[in-house]
Amino acid sequence: MPDKISFSDFQKLDIRVGTVVEASVPEWSHWVMKLKVDLGLEIGERTILAGIMKFYQPKELVGKQFIFVVNLEPKKIGPKEPDGTQNFSTGMMLAACRPMSKKQETGNKDGEKPILFSPWEKLPSGAKIR
Repeated sequence: MPDKISFSDFQKLDIRVGTVVEASVPEWSHWVMKLKVDLGLEIGERTILAGIMKFYQPKELVGKQFIFVVNLEPKKIGPKEPDGTQNFSTGMMLAACRPMSKKQETGNKDGEKPILFSPWEKLPSGAKIR
């Protein structure tokens, strides 16, 4: 049975609808896709790195809305860029995992495909999930 958290701990998460405005695969990446996400006027645009490259193409994501946790501490991911800047993910894209048959596997060690969460209807970027 999974560990339980209190409702007040759950309320600390800031979960929002974001619209992907850019998506790319960094040269150094074998797994991660770099997303520029519009999270509305209150938050603005964020860079979020997600381990979905083997399952989705960048062009499939641009202009679409997904669900993100936006109040996590930034996480350093990958090597420094040639200009010396470090890549940080400033949020997390939410997804569920669907088991894949051996025939479908594309390198995911767990044999699972991330299924991205998307709102049923178009919402303003930055809409809160409650």
